[in-house]
Amino acid sequence: MKYVIIGGDAAGMSAAMEIVRNEDNPQITVLEAGHIYSYGQCGLPYVISGEIEKSSDVIARSVEEFRSKYGIDARTGHEVREVDTDNKVVRGRILHSLEDFEVSYDKLLIATGAAPVWPEWEGISLKGIYPLKTIPDTEKILTALKKDVKRVAIIGGGYIGLELAESFRVLDKEVRLFQRGPQLATIFDPEMAELILREAERKNVQVHLEEEVTHFTGDDSVQKVHTSKGEYEADLVIVAIGVRPSTQFIEKADKLKNGALVVNERMETSVPDVYAAGDCASHYHILKEQPDYVPLGTTANKQGRIAGLSMMGFNNTFKGILGTSILKFFDLALGKTGLSEKEVKELGIDYETNTRIGHDVAGYYPGKETLYTKLIWEKETQCLLGAQIIGGAGVDKRIDVLAVALTQKMCLGELLDLDLSYAPPYNGVWDPIQQIAKRNWKLVKREGEHESN
Repeated sequence: MKYVIIGGDAAGMSAAMEIVRNEDNPQITVLEAGHIYSYGQCGLPYVISGEIEKSSDVIARSVEEFRSKYGIDARTGHEVREVDTDNKVVRGRILHSLEDFEVSYDKLLIATGAAPVWPEWEGISLKGIYPLKTIPDTEKILTALKKDVKRVAIIGGGYIGLELAESFRVLDKEVRLFQRGPQLATIFDPEMAELILREAERKNVQVHLEEEVTHFTGDDSVQKVHTSKGEYEADLVIVAIGVRPSTQFIEKADKLKNGALVVNERMETSVPDVYAAGDCASHYHILKEQPDYVPLGTTANKQGRIAGLSMMGFNNTFKGILGTSILKFFDLALGKTGLSEKEVKELGIDYETNTRIGHDVAGYYPGKETLYTKLIWEKETQCLLGAQIIGGAGVDKRIDVLAVALTQKMCLGELLDLDLSYAPPYNGVWDPIQQIAKRNWKLVKREGEHESN
């Protein structure tokens, strides 16, 4: 069996290692356009801030280790340009020699990830304007920072934009963050996003909402960012307005509107013997019960593992996502799992919601931190639909509890039954998520009696 994998990062190498662990002397060829394998992209903002010493620290395994220790034909600088699914052949260009290559396969995994959206703004080719997606991107930004950089402009208020806003403030740079829409972090509901805005302003990030970038100017390097409302000086610009799945080289496969390859629970595409995983693939949403697109490192690794097993003929399946994520933003942790109110409304679900201000520890214990906790549930059944928590310590453990609850399709009453840990330095006798459940749970009494809260 000849296994070919396009892409040498999270999904691709998770699949490759699953094959290595379960098959004797497998024939695996990995085609990677870059020169670095298997690294944690989510760690790159912390390399920029200096909290992680160097970019090589986020590399899990080197190319040489995959070759010498695991016997994988791990190639670098191999850019795939075509997949001939009729003849089971992958074709492309070797970037350092500009020679063409051709590799045949029995089973093919596409794990090419996603590329930053790069608008055709006038002046975007000026020096000093960068995306942040790869280690080479990181190294370019670090090199630029060695010069006299005082003012940084960040285009995009999503996770990468927020993380970099913090990173550059840690470096004592002046930071402006431009967001085309009315709020930061659009995966959160507006009232929760307001907490994020307040934290940005408290940390002296100048936030420009509902302001669209139009072009850049400068002699050789960027000097000004021009928007729909004004112009601003900048020595360095980061463009972080989203990503697009890298699937342009394959045509005979079903795709979502954004280009992500549609896969089933075994990571199979609509083309026989062609699999896809990670940021280039669709992600089945447990609550929406349909393919979705929520590119996260956790999902890429899980889908890669399932793809590797499926390519070998095992019947393991990918169970789906909730879009669970967490982000450190200065002194806040931003956690979300399941659906937002906007998503619930789009699905036409009759729902209820409640937001409660609580604490990470017992109310009388010193050093308590505030937690803003929001739950969303279906009105009739009271089963959970989504949760958002913003605050200090304790966000992470609670958002993970809620992710488990959503996976198990739990309702408010079942949240009350959870045997959660308690000691004053860690929690109150009723956890903040249980406090919301306790306040809103409806007890249905015997026939003929009234329903009460």
